[in-house]
Amino acid sequence: MKVRYYIASTLLTVATLAACSQADKQVSFGIDSNSISIDAAGGTEKVRVSASENWIASSNVPWITVSPANGRGTKECSLIIDSAITNTVRNGVVRIVKAENSSEYQEIRVEQKGFDYAITLDEPTVEIKNYASLDDRYFDVRVKTNVDFDVKIPDSVASWVKVGQYDVNLDHGLRPREVTVRVTWGINSLPKERKAEILFTPTADSQVSDEMLAQNDRLYINQESAEPIERGTRAGDSVALLGIARSLEIWGSSWESSGEKMDNWDGVTLWEEGMEGYVDSLKGRVKYAQFYMMSTKEGIPFEVQYLTGAQELEFYSNVNTFQLNLSTGPYICQLKQLKRLTIGAFGLTELDENFTNLSNLEYLDLGSNNFEQIPEVINPKNFPKLHVLRLANNQRRLIHDLSNNISTNFGGLYQHTKYNSSTETFGEFPTWLLRWEPGTTTDSKGEEVAVTGLDTLILSANYFQGSLPDFKDDASVPVYTEAPDSLKNASGECVLVTKGIKRVMPQLKMFAINLNRLTGELPEWVLYHPSLDWWNPYTLFFTQEGKDEKGNLAGFSNEPANMNYYYEAFPKKDLADSSNDEEEGTDSGSQTGTLRK
Repeated sequence: MKVRYYIASTLLTVATLAACSQADKQVSFGIDSNSISIDAAGGTEKVRVSASENWIASSNVPWITVSPANGRGTKECSLIIDSAITNTVRNGVVRIVKAENSSEYQEIRVEQKGFDYAITLDEPTVEIKNYASLDDRYFDVRVKTNVDFDVKIPDSVASWVKVGQYDVNLDHGLRPREVTVRVTWGINSLPKERKAEILFTPTADSQVSDEMLAQNDRLYINQESAEPIERGTRAGDSVALLGIARSLEIWGSSWESSGEKMDNWDGVTLWEEGMEGYVDSLKGRVKYAQFYMMSTKEGIPFEVQYLTGAQELEFYSNVNTFQLNLSTGPYICQLKQLKRLTIGAFGLTELDENFTNLSNLEYLDLGSNNFEQIPEVINPKNFPKLHVLRLANNQRRLIHDLSNNISTNFGGLYQHTKYNSSTETFGEFPTWLLRWEPGTTTDSKGEEVAVTGLDTLILSANYFQGSLPDFKDDASVPVYTEAPDSLKNASGECVLVTKGIKRVMPQLKMFAINLNRLTGELPEWVLYHPSLDWWNPYTLFFTQEGKDEKGNLAGFSNEPANMNYYYEAFPKKDLADSSNDEEEGTDSGSQTGTLRK
């Protein structure tokens, strides 16, 4: 028993002595590194503090943070260093001081590099398809920069590469910021790949030159080639039709999915032997094509240029046309063989500068678009073979009362007869349309060419104001000096000659100008026009609507009560069913052969 007690006492004594020896051991005050060098992006550096007592850490600059900032004994500290905001080196000091003796401390010197001037791209090379729908023809470029920059697009690619708005906000000095630049691109209609190299250069206001940039990335765009279309062939025509339908986003187009030959495609007529104008090289090719109900925000697609055998094309019924300001685009202007063209309800406000290439047109319908005025290029010099011109319903929006209107750009060919409040007069009616008679003219090459003359002119549902020109004081417009027997009375006389009526467009078989804002008197050349009875005048000519900009109720002051006066003047004419039946009765009994004043 005594032996066990002795052993236990001995062990307790040894343990006590060992503990006292450990407590008396001191740790030298120090750090494992007294200097740190870090790049401009900053970051976190680890430092080990060795001590046996309390200590406090501090920084002499705001861009260095120590964590933890105090402690006891040995610990690992983090030095959190912000990113730089200049392009020069900056220095700071972290001091670790003994809490009981501030004169005893350790220092860590921190050196941070400045940011170099740079413009860098996350993806400097971009591959794009030759075609995508308009809403998908873009990509975003993420640019890291500490310099305000301009995007330089070479003239050679400016037609198909464009850059949207972007904002470089250097709100933290030269600390790089990420800027998103949206690049839009156009369809590649060529059967070869095309490339673009886009530059990003410092702005003049940045006071940074290209030479000062440590890195200056360029954007490289590679675009796939278009599917080859064999010009002048039946196969090429079919590929072109499918491409046009795709680009226009034709609703429910079944050409591609039908599995049918092009011969059976709806809205397509192919050349066959026996057709007028047929030659062997046109056999089986497209003569006529209709594109109806579409959704596009661009002009006629590039594939149309391959329909080199077509005589007639129709493009009609685009969505949200009142919101659009489109041009025809250049491609359709290459089809010099076209004779008939309809681009209606498409959203047009202008024609391409090369539209005059279509000088063989005989029929042109630009109705239901958004034209503010008739394009000046539409004249007999540029289109000597044209005999049908349709420009109806170019109202972007319906304005019943023009005197109570504050909107602008509402179409309707309004600019021609726009009211001038300073002179209190309306603008001039486009009289060149009323001089488009058969004859000759000199074309752009200085050669004399024959002019067919218009036989159909449709200007209904627009915003023409004022009165129709009567040409009474215009010596350049002759009077009738002779007339065919069919227009003479029993005495062999014709009212056109005896009354000295102005000879205005006698060949005009159809003239419609109803539902405008016209006022004043109907000119005699209208009231006694040789084809007035076939114009369906009470529906398509005399009827106006709304008010003009002076507040006048639209309508002609001398609209005939009926057509009796006309058939008395031309007794040999067959009766046309164009009279106002509602006004035959009481009025006709008392006003036979008169005009209502």
